[in-house]
Parts: sequence; structure tokens; C-alpha cells
Amino acid sequence: MDEDESSFLRACRGNRTQRTPVWMMRQAGRYLPEYRAVREKVSFLELCRAPQLCAEVTMQPLERFDLDAAILFSDILVVFDAMGVDVEFAPGPRLPNPVRTTSDVARLRWGDPREELRYVMDAVRACKRAVTGRAPLIGFCGAPLTIISYLIEGGGSRDFEHTKRMLFSAPEVFEGLMSAMTSLLVQYLQGQVEAGADAIQIFDSWAGALTPQDYRARVLPHVDRLVREARGFGVPVIMFARGNAHHLEGIASTDADVIGVDWTMGLSTAIDVVGEDRVVQGNLDPMLLLGAPETLVARTREVVAAGRRARAHVFNLGHGISRHTDPEMAKLMIDTVHE
Repeated sequence: MDEDESSFLRACRGNRTQRTPVWMMRQAGRYLPEYRAVREKVSFLELCRAPQLCAEVTMQPLERFDLDAAILFSDILVVFDAMGVDVEFAPGPRLPNPVRTTSDVARLRWGDPREELRYVMDAVRACKRAVTGRAPLIGFCGAPLTIISYLIEGGGSRDFEHTKRMLFSAPEVFEGLMSAMTSLLVQYLQGQVEAGADAIQIFDSWAGALTPQDYRARVLPHVDRLVREARGFGVPVIMFARGNAHHLEGIASTDADVIGVDWTMGLSTAIDVVGEDRVVQGNLDPMLLLGAPETLVARTREVVAAGRRARAHVFNLGHGISRHTDPEMAKLMIDTVHE
């Protein structure tokens, strides 16, 4: 297969395809026994830093399922290696030295990820060699807000107290962090495309932490810049914000080729918001894969049908696949999309 002729890339460019292309966020992961077998031998970070193992894991779901795209196996937080920031996974991410003061920010080192994350670029090359003739390869990064929230909170958070404290009490510090992180992420995506990524997805996993007013005023300008500069690298850009029922209109104002839609709103409603002239991606609730097969089939068909109103549609889950998913249910969903 010529990647340029893939249904996934054609759909990303706004062309209707004979069958709806499908891939899954977190499609290479803990729900697959072959992935768990690899993880028994290496830690998560060791896996992220081993290009050949990344390629092996990236290929695992393509060996099982009729997927239309592969996504690089990595993690959004590896960018901290370009900043000299320590991050541990036990199992979730934890940063021993969070950044919360002006002096903390001043101590940050803003390296060039194209050089300091060579293992990621090598992993892209290894994955590209593995998937050539099978499927296009998606590279990715976290969005600026999501990345700096981990930096400020010291890990995941429910209320994002420290991030919001900085936003509301030291807006100039927050703005400086967002701007510098956006510049780093632009370079990071450039390196992935130069190494062979055929498309890019930007994950704003914690967009829902802010009100639409604050997101639009303080975050969206940086997202817009990241999307705009990433599109300059010549590959389709997918913008996905979690919790985007509140932010979808803002996300749709960017130049993203594809607007990712999470599971918190119906796909038809999302198309009403972004317009029928846009390409959408999504948005089955991943928890449906834990339910009854007949329910999964019916709801999958509903999403495919709703997607026909858009300029083009890439089927995906509305968030990452659950680690508790039976792979046979994932296969049922994918085969249903392709009917």
C-alpha cells in the first residue's frame, strides 16, 4: 500500500473514502497480552527509549486488527528529557521537583528536542520502516497546557490547583511558560515529521480543566500557533482536546486539518459546532467496548452514520482504549466500522 493513497490520509485531507478509516487512541497498550509480555521485560520509560521495541509495540495492534493507521509508541511527557526535568512513572507520572515559582521557571533548560530526544526520532524511523506498506504513521505531542500542568502540579491532578493559581495570580509567568513550551513542541513535531511521521496528533488531555473563557483567552492562542506551525511541515494535523464539549468551538477556530471529538457530546452535535465542511475524528465512548457486543455494534454504526455529515470522518474512540478491553471487542468494533 502507498501511504499517500491510504484512506486515513485521504480522509485527513478532506476526501470522502469508500470505507471509514479507523484507528484507536492507545491502540498499542496494556489491553494487548503481547504488549504486557514486552512490559514484563522492561519498564515503561525503558520501552519509550528503545526504538526497536517501540516499533515492535507499534506494530502489535496492526498485526491483530485491520487498522488504517499506526501511532508511534511513546508518551507525551518524554519532552521533559529535553528540559532536564525528571519524571517517574509509578505507574502514573510523578515529577519530584514541580515548577511553581518564578525562580523555578528561571531554572528550566529549553533544549532542542530534535537533538535531545534522538531516541524518539530513531523510534519514528524504526516504526516507519516497520509500517511501510501497511499503514501511515502518526506522530504526536501533548498540547502546551497539558504538558505544563504536569510540570506545575508535579503529576496528574483532579483540581489543577497549582496550575490555576499560577494562571490567576502570576499570569505573566504562566504566559511565558506556555510560549516557551509551544516553541519546544513545534521543534519536537518538526523532528518527528523529518524522521518520517505521515500525520501529527496534538493531545490536549486536560483542556477540560479550564473554563471556555480562560481556555480561549490564555491557552487557545498557543494551540493555534502550534497547529499553524505544525501544518507548515506538510502533513495533516489532528487537534484533540479532552473535555471538548466546552472547547470545541475554540478548537474548530484553529487551522487543524482534523478536529478530534471526545465522547462527551454526540458526533452529530459536534459537526453542528465545527461545520459540515470540516473533517472530524471520533468519538465512540471507550467504555462501550466493556459492554455487550450487540450494544457496541449498534453504537459504532451510529457514530459512522453521524460522521457522514462531515466533509470526511476518521473513526476513533472518544478517548484512549481501556486497559480492561477484550481485544476481540476491539476487533468487532473495527470490523463494524469497515462493513
